[in-house]
Amino acid sequence: MRVKIEPSWAKHLAGEFEKEYFKELADFVKKEYHEGNVYPAPKNIFRAFDLCPFEKVKVVILGQDPYHGTGQANGLSFAVGEGVAIPPSLQNIFKEIESDLGGDRARSEEVPRLASRGGDLTRWAEQGVLLLNATLTVRAHQAGSHQEKGWEQFTDAVIRALSEEREHLVFILWGNYAKAKGAQIDRASSEEVLRPAGRTGDRSKHLVIESPHPSPFSAASGFFGSRPFSKANTYLTAHGETPIDWR
Repeated sequence: MRVKIEPSWAKHLAGEFEKEYFKELADFVKKEYHEGNVYPAPKNIFRAFDLCPFEKVKVVILGQDPYHGTGQANGLSFAVGEGVAIPPSLQNIFKEIESDLGGDRARSEEVPRLASRGGDLTRWAEQGVLLLNATLTVRAHQAGSHQEKGWEQFTDAVIRALSEEREHLVFILWGNYAKAKGAQIDRASSEEVLRPAGRTGDRSKHLVIESPHPSPFSAASGFFGSRPFSKANTYLTAHGETPIDWR
């Protein structure tokens, strides 16, 4: 079946669109949009892919569901629409960016500056950060309502394609759900993480960074201080890639 998704992703995922589970998923999603309020807007379901073509991906940040509040979801994990109040998890992500990358700068100065740029996060996606939710749609005000309908199988295929066909990517997994979904990633061992590309014995592996979720319920249990942003940039630089400007 034909799916409106960025061409490079259409090529790498073509086989998924012809599978029976995806046809059933498409029928379910169409029915949900017809019968009630579903987020994000249909044009934004595959926005993460449209902004970050397959060969441009450097970092994958894995979320679970889109936000289910009015006007929040915009197709990018952890991000919100233009002009929408920044949710607590994203506020904590911004705090960790400043703590990780800000040096001696006061958080009180840097975090408001990050927040003032909004929570859309297109600026990350355009640099090669795939902001991927495991489930790409959700019924309004009903968290988890589109889970176990086929999206998880599709996004597993996305992760598998990146793991198998690309080299030296960074996967950032926050929380137990993301960690479980990342079990299929071909991971670098600790001694391989900072090995420059092209060295003898270099293999097609990826860096996986895991920590608790940035939610207010778990951020203090290990998300704060985990330094995922500097770790990602160190790895990218070691393998000849331009680091991400997280700020």
